[in-house]
Amino acid sequence: MAKILTGVALALSCAAATAAPTIADCDGPFATVLQAGAMPAAEARAYWLDRQLIQWPAADTTGTFKLYHSATAQLRATVGQRVTGEDGAMLLSPSNTPAPAALAQRFKFIGKGPLLAVAPGDAARIPALLTGQLLLVREAPDGTVLDATTAQLPGALDDLYASAAKAPDLGVTVRAKAAGFKLWAPTAQSVAVCTYASGSSTATALTTMRRDDASGIWSAELPGQHAGKYYQYLVDVVAPTAGLVRNLVTDPYSVSLTTDSKRSYIADLGAASLKPAGWDRTPIPKRVATQPDMAIYELHVRDFSINDATVSAANRGKYTAFTETGSNGMRHLQALSKAGMTDIHLLPVYDIATVPEQGCKSTLAEIAALPDLRPDGLAQQAAITAVKFTDCYNWGYDPYHYSAPEGSYATDAADGAKRIVEFRRMVQALHKIGLRVGMDVVYNHTFIAGQNQQSVLDRVVPGYYHRLDAKGAIERSTCCDNTATEHAMMAKLMIDSAELWAVQYKIDSFRFDLMGHQPRAAMEQLQARVNQATGRHINLIGEGWNFGEVADGARFVQASQLSLNGTGIGTFSDRARDAMRGGGAADGSAQIASRQGWINGLVYDANASAAPRTREDLMDAADMVKVGLAGSLRGFTLQTRQGERKRLEDMVYGGNQPAGYASEPGETVNYVENHDNQTLFDINVFKLPLGTTTAERAQVQILGAAINAFSQGVPYFHAGFDILRSKSLDRNSFESGDWFNRLDWTYRDNYFGTGLPREEDNGKDYALMRPLLARAADIKPTPQDIAWTRDAFRDLLAIRASSTLFRLRTAKDVEHRLRFYNTGAQQVPTVIVGHLDGAGYPGAHFKAITYVINADKVAQQVAVNAEQGRRYRLHPVHLGAGAADRRIAVCATYDTATGSFSVPARSAVVFVEE
Repeated sequence: MAKILTGVALALSCAAATAAPTIADCDGPFATVLQAGAMPAAEARAYWLDRQLIQWPAADTTGTFKLYHSATAQLRATVGQRVTGEDGAMLLSPSNTPAPAALAQRFKFIGKGPLLAVAPGDAARIPALLTGQLLLVREAPDGTVLDATTAQLPGALDDLYASAAKAPDLGVTVRAKAAGFKLWAPTAQSVAVCTYASGSSTATALTTMRRDDASGIWSAELPGQHAGKYYQYLVDVVAPTAGLVRNLVTDPYSVSLTTDSKRSYIADLGAASLKPAGWDRTPIPKRVATQPDMAIYELHVRDFSINDATVSAANRGKYTAFTETGSNGMRHLQALSKAGMTDIHLLPVYDIATVPEQGCKSTLAEIAALPDLRPDGLAQQAAITAVKFTDCYNWGYDPYHYSAPEGSYATDAADGAKRIVEFRRMVQALHKIGLRVGMDVVYNHTFIAGQNQQSVLDRVVPGYYHRLDAKGAIERSTCCDNTATEHAMMAKLMIDSAELWAVQYKIDSFRFDLMGHQPRAAMEQLQARVNQATGRHINLIGEGWNFGEVADGARFVQASQLSLNGTGIGTFSDRARDAMRGGGAADGSAQIASRQGWINGLVYDANASAAPRTREDLMDAADMVKVGLAGSLRGFTLQTRQGERKRLEDMVYGGNQPAGYASEPGETVNYVENHDNQTLFDINVFKLPLGTTTAERAQVQILGAAINAFSQGVPYFHAGFDILRSKSLDRNSFESGDWFNRLDWTYRDNYFGTGLPREEDNGKDYALMRPLLARAADIKPTPQDIAWTRDAFRDLLAIRASSTLFRLRTAKDVEHRLRFYNTGAQQVPTVIVGHLDGAGYPGAHFKAITYVINADKVAQQVAVNAEQGRRYRLHPVHLGAGAADRRIAVCATYDTATGSFSVPARSAVVFVEE
């Protein structure tokens, strides 16, 4: 015991001996090694369950277990030798009782192994020891190492510092005569805050921060006026890969920054100087009473205006482009709003790591000036690849600071105030034309971690914010460094961030990227918080995909398709999407063309590469489209093509999933295209027969839009869907530059055939792409096709907006009021007939609605005995003078004597009874 006590004294003295930071460090490198680690980073195969229990999966139980510690990371452990470099060691005892049920549940994924307990007398020492290097060692009787590992920290930190999760003011709080700074860094040995007069000047002050031992929060109060200035933290902490380091790091709770996120900005977001004129008085559109009322247009800030010559040059690609209300782009959005679109969802607009915020390059003019550009050429992508890391384009799924606006979309990234004000001006401009504003948020990963310069969270609390595998490496199933929102302070960061956007920027809804990697409980807490903070319901939707290390509830109950039912949180449904498009999102060359879908020719219009398919296959696809039209609801009953009546949850999708998974219609987001994968126009280039006319391609596009518009739940459309958007077959345009991502609000071009897309994601399909792109003149739509699609899309929005029957509020409403005709084994498989009963339903406006969707390339007639003797007429939108699809008014009929509906080829027709 004497050795252990001596070790503690040594640990404290070593920490005290570390040179205190000076103001010069505030302008120094982003990281300084104060004491290099004595050994490479050890695997982290053990887990702290709480402050007293450590479990070591798969470890041998023989030998003695000790926890060695060193404040300066000097431990070295080699099998067969004694540990060196220790300040001391703590004996751990095998626990005689299993872990408490809550801990066992939280750590159910780690596997069996010795459960080790810290002696009660040593428990008070753990917080101090966690600020240094710790090594768990299994020793032989002679004291030599049999095995050694580090232990993953989150269980201990969540237990020790649970009160931190209730802290209301992490980050900077600006007061009249002072500014308060708070940073959660429980494993840090010291923290100081550097302040700067500007984003580029040298530091003006260095202030040592005080540690609150109960919460692990460091704080400092700086007297004086600090709003408009900048700051960073100096955090002395043991990093597993480096040793004891001094990290110069921005604030995880930054609300704004200077250029390229070098320094955090001090701001009171409630200050009048940070609000555009009329900000507090501009009302939020009240168009969404319940979630199914939403109709969403997914839009990238730069895509919106970079190619719009009617926007002033200084504002193109910027937040401020939305303030130019007379531009072609804003006129387009105004028309969508008038037709019935309710929400703009912006691809990531928080601070991202992958676009230079100053001096980035746009290649639009450069590529356009290249000689001999061929539709199937390589010159276009070569120009983009040459500036891949310095151009102005990225989708933005590379989070840097979650709660600060991205600087590349501001007119001056160096001024921390600009991006705040201009972001608000964008929201205000959209609200003024009746469009609510949603944000695509990516709390499931960070761009990078560890000691990398653009790592923030992991340089403040190493090993805490990210989800680790069984050896302590960061999981990367989401593409990047996965965060762990099952840990209390990562969940808090996510929830606090969402609250900030909803309150301070009037954000109306959120789309969560890879939401299935987050706990359902955290999402429910977030929903409650944002609703309470704003006094209104904030709509939440997200990707509920089930994969990776969390799949099938391996670590927690996920916020995934099958686990979210009953929460009111929406997830994207792939059921009708795949049935409409054909195949799946990950199809390779062998399947892209051969696997046609219900709207693009399966069986009835086979292309040259089509695999042999049967009428039964076509009917199966039609049934899955009906699943989507019914909102993918668990309890809805459908007569399948076999003639059976089944609840949708008893139908099979994808081989092993229930077709119906949602409890309420608002929990389903319906889509046929979004930023991921090929656009619908592009996938149809692969799947439709080559001889399909450009007008017919436009009709197929509108079939996809109609199914989305008529489906119960939330319809979601990718910007440009309504103008036949093409990315020249690019399946992943996240860094394909403006060239492959641009939009044409003059409606002259959809940009099909503008070159072979980037080889990284498309090269394996070049043999398939080249001949199609070479035939661009035969495939590319005319301006007339684009205008027709634009107007037909708006007609669909108007039809959806005309009646709540397309937006039924509850599952019971859908079950009682929606029925499908033309089902079973004798159906016409290219036709879907849906009937909506409007009797007594608020907002229905019609006694009944029957819609007929004909995917076939020929006109069809379907007789429905149950619809005999009705008084149907075409929906008023179809009969309007400006209706886009004039075929419907001329050719679509209903015969009351027989209950027969006749509709044109490739059309979606709505009949109403008043």
